[in-house]
This record gives sequence, structure tokens and C-alpha cells, in this order.
Amino acid sequence: MSLTILTILLMAMTTYLTRIGGYLLLRDRAFSPRVKAVMEAAPGCVLITVIAPHFVTRDPADLLALAISLLAAMRFSLLPVVAISVGATALLRYLL
Repeated sequence: MSLTILTILLMAMTTYLTRIGGYLLLRDRAFSPRVKAVMEAAPGCVLITVIAPHFVTRDPADLLALAISLLAAMRFSLLPVVAISVGATALLRYLL
């Protein structure tokens, strides 16, 4: 089995487990309207498949961009976070 196919299968499995895990862990909780809006706008199962590979990279530019993205996500809404993340990644990859 090629490495590409294995990667695709592992990402699919991670997406599925994240989706099911969310239902299992959060099924008995009551959420505020703001939390509901965030969870409906950007499902975790989609975000994890995009973000997860960057957590295991050894590229300092990607690791710094990831840290900046996480800090921005704690402070801003989705659109500014995307802009900050893309800008930080591009700038850091250019500089480093």
C-alpha cells in the first residue's frame, strides 16, 4: 500500500473518530448560543484533518504559524483568524 493511500485512510479514520467522539463526549451538555454557532460554523472533524499534520511537523515556520493561529483563535472570530493564519504562514515560510 502506498504512503499516499495510507495517509488518506488515516485522515478519513481521524475525521470519523473526531466526529463520533464529539457526539459521545458532548451529548449530555447544554451549550450557549455562541458555542452552538461556533460548532455549526466550523465542525471540528473538518478542522482537525487540516490542522493535525502541522502539529507533527519539524518546520519552524509552520510551528510558529500554528502557535500564532492558536493564539489568534482564542481572541478573534473565524474570518480574522483565517487571515492572520494565512498571513503568518506565508510570512514565516518566506523568512525562515
